[in-house]
Amino acid sequence: MTSTTLGLRQNWKQFTLLVIVNAFVGGMIGLERSILPQLAEEEFSIAAKTAILSFIVVFGISKAITNYFTGALANKVGRKNLLTIGWLIGIPVPLILIYAPHWNWVIAANILLGINQGLTWSSTVVMKIDLVGEKNRGFAMGLNESAGYLAVGIVAYLTGWIASDYGIRPYPFYLGLVFAFVGLFSSWFFVKDTGGHVKSEASSSKIKLLKNIFRETTWSNPNLGSISQAGLVNNLNDGMIWGIFPILLSLRGFSILEIGKIVAVYPVVWGLGQLVTGKLADHYNKKWMLFSGMLFQGLTILGMIMATTFIQFVLLSVILGIGTAIVYPTFLAAIADHTHPQQRAESIGVFRLWRDLGYAFGAILTGVLADFVSINASIAAIGGLTLISALIIGVRMKNN
Repeated sequence: MTSTTLGLRQNWKQFTLLVIVNAFVGGMIGLERSILPQLAEEEFSIAAKTAILSFIVVFGISKAITNYFTGALANKVGRKNLLTIGWLIGIPVPLILIYAPHWNWVIAANILLGINQGLTWSSTVVMKIDLVGEKNRGFAMGLNESAGYLAVGIVAYLTGWIASDYGIRPYPFYLGLVFAFVGLFSSWFFVKDTGGHVKSEASSSKIKLLKNIFRETTWSNPNLGSISQAGLVNNLNDGMIWGIFPILLSLRGFSILEIGKIVAVYPVVWGLGQLVTGKLADHYNKKWMLFSGMLFQGLTILGMIMATTFIQFVLLSVILGIGTAIVYPTFLAAIADHTHPQQRAESIGVFRLWRDLGYAFGAILTGVLADFVSINASIAAIGGLTLISALIIGVRMKNN
């Protein structure tokens, strides 16, 4: 195998390593997924939903901005270097969460976590696309996102279980130290840069160069713009699930262990589902996969308003996970389909900028509505916006 050979089979060793690295990346988010709202209420006496969700706002903004610069700098700095830098920035995060004397320290930790995620997750995404070429792009993204979000779900369950037996701090966050150091070690010593693969693919690509990558990926290109708005709305509703869902479950009388189980179901189904949906994106119409996935999400979120029992919430989490699994690898594969290899990293960076700003918009919107109207109103608003996003895909995006 030469350094410029494209294909999943030809690059399986390096690809597998990047999948494992991305599982550690996802594990860093899973640290907070089920217990941080409880940490805010129990140890820092924060009751306002907007204040509790502030950690998601700063995470989303810092990750979104980092995504953009990761894409813009990928060809100049190198994918491997950005991946390694991301892990160095992630090391302080679990330490701050363990010892934080004030909620502002938690906010600072989530700024670093956002930068860590933007550098590491974006780098692994781009490197996998570089390695596999066009044929297995959807499957590659399915494997990548599956590993990451399975780790989110598993770690969300583990931290909920550890917190229920040993307290919210410090034991659940020790996992983060392991993830950060193993991720750093693996990235520095074993991951190889994929710049040569990009040059190889670019030499034979027939895709036209975009005149303005930022503007066209954001909106003016009908395909890329449709994908970007759906990505934003997808993470907008995920931000609501991250911040409001545990609070809703607590208000419905569920214990922290039960909350951990319910919250973990969604990312686990999301993660496992992408093993199938990523491959489907290589063979079926991406427009209608994105439309149906966003439709499933919107209807399921609206169903949460009426749910009351453990089983009902578990079933809704399963359906929401399926809907998200349909769209997540398809987003990235579709962006790659419509961009030249030399512009791919930057276009993906722009997409991920808008997608992860959805975390911030979702946390702000749901927090304000929950505080000034009701939690049900915030859930209804997010569900409605998700259905509108599906309609935009159906009307504006071209078949491909």
